Amino acid sequence: MKALLINGGPHKKGCTNLALEYVARGLAEGGVDSEIVWLGNKPLAGCMACGRCREQGRCVFDDVVNELILKAREADGLVIGSPVHYAAPAGQVVSAMHRLFYTGAVDWSGKVGAAVVSCRRGGSATAYDQLNKYFSITGMPIVSSYYWNEIHGNTPEEALQDEEGLATMQQLGLNMAWLIGCIKAGEKDGRPYPGRVHQARTNFIR
Repeated sequence: MKALLINGGPHKKGCTNLALEYVARGLAEGGVDSEIVWLGNKPLAGCMACGRCREQGRCVFDDVVNELILKAREADGLVIGSPVHYAAPAGQVVSAMHRLFYTGAVDWSGKVGAAVVSCRRGGSATAYDQLNKYFSITGMPIVSSYYWNEIHGNTPEEALQDEEGLATMQQLGLNMAWLIGCIKAGEKDGRPYPGRVHQARTNFIR
């Protein structure tokens, strides 16, 4: 069992990474391996809706998103970590996730998801809400902790003082490990995640 953790912070070892490291501790506590992938600090293009990814199973922009596609296919859980910029996720996190989830190259059904946000002071609620929408539109059970998955601090040193935030992250990882295990146990018991069975598409303007 494995979880993919995405660090969308501009600094490889910044506050967002610190939060994800504590999530990884909880995952390990629950018997799940994890890998943190940094999006990097170079500009990432947004989705152009060209549709080529649906044909070739990868994005036409050959960058870290194609790496994420390969890793996400093998992962049982996904954690998206982002700093809060103007009460929203970082721009390159949004660009990367739009492309990752639009490709159709990953079957998200039955994979579990969680969002993690890092902020100096405010804006976490709206950023957290936006990230959770990637999971709720793709059939992914959303994992919770015992507080909203946010950590506060302007530097990693400050964030280390947010004991409740760090505990929330570690508990999130433990909860995710438990849910991944439950889904695996259900598969062995002949009760796999149903996937998308009922489908319909309605356009309101024709």
